[in-house]
Amino acid sequence: MKKLAFGMMRLPLLDENDESSVDFNQVNDMADLFVERGFTFFDTAYPYHMGNCEVAFRKAVVERYPRDSYVIIDKLPLFSITSEDQLEPIFAEQLERTGVEYFDYYLLHNVSGFSEPGFLDVDSFAFANRKKEEGKIKHLGLSTHANAEYLDSILTMHPEMEFVLLQINYLDWESEGVESRKCYEVACKHNKPVMVMEPLKGGFLADIPPEAEKLMKDYNPDASVISWALRFIASLDNVCMILTGASSLEQLEENIEDFENFTPLNDEEYEILEKVTEIINSNIAVDCTKCKYCLEACPEEINIPKIFDLYNSEKMLDPAPWTPIGNAYLNYSKLPGAGIASDCTECGMCVEECPQHIDIPEVMKDVAKTFETEYYGFVD
Repeated sequence: MKKLAFGMMRLPLLDENDESSVDFNQVNDMADLFVERGFTFFDTAYPYHMGNCEVAFRKAVVERYPRDSYVIIDKLPLFSITSEDQLEPIFAEQLERTGVEYFDYYLLHNVSGFSEPGFLDVDSFAFANRKKEEGKIKHLGLSTHANAEYLDSILTMHPEMEFVLLQINYLDWESEGVESRKCYEVACKHNKPVMVMEPLKGGFLADIPPEAEKLMKDYNPDASVISWALRFIASLDNVCMILTGASSLEQLEENIEDFENFTPLNDEEYEILEKVTEIINSNIAVDCTKCKYCLEACPEEINIPKIFDLYNSEKMLDPAPWTPIGNAYLNYSKLPGAGIASDCTECGMCVEECPQHIDIPEVMKDVAKTFETEYYGFVD
């Protein structure tokens, strides 16, 4: 099996302000390209695109290709589970949405501190193991955004887990918050193969500061910045699958090209990535991967990932009034029902959902200052 997976977390939309408005026709084209190039692994999950991610998989793959031609991974949404009687209906709904009779791979989704009620108060591990015994799950594992110590304790308690899904990319490798390297080493210690999410950090590593990109281009003018990120992951010995969250046919095609031309990183390239990491960290304002878990939690319906994306882009440029990024924020603020940074009430509900542990209300204060006070005086 080729090690690149079609991660269906950030599918193309017909309406960028409606996460459920998946462009099914484009997803079909993306799936066709993926399969035609010899790739077979598709990744979906219960909450992605308000449930339409699983539906998109069924329409693009299950209804158009024989069952033995693809591999599917789905996830039990621990963060949504509060009682035992939710488990069976959710699992049954996932089978119905995806249109399959069993899952090749199945994860307990984000085993971490904020999802503990979903697996400590409710025995979700036992439920998933029963489904494996019934043949509804072929391989069972877990994903996590927790730190290495937490992962170590979970794998010690649940040695039956066959694999782990971790956030790994060159920017997070030595991050004290994400602990990519340490988590990877814990998985190796427990002899668990590693699947990787966020290899491009939510697309952030596809658009890095110019001085960082120059280091890469000076070394290899023909290599894209994305190829550097994918090669970093693919060079790790214990990685068995890399999930790419492409949002368009063009992005997926580029990922495939970069992956098919893979060569391991050499020592000089690792040194360049260290310098690139230093440059990015000196410019980055907020460590958002655009996973969108915060969206449903926000009572003010603020599009937090979009605002943070604009904010990061602004901070990596030379701040100046009426920049294109500032205008983009102003245009966004004019959309019907668009919540802006100053609408944040500091309720903190989004923080509980954020895998990156970002103090979102605190950052929102500076976003409001940057875009709404310093540039425009007000946004109506």
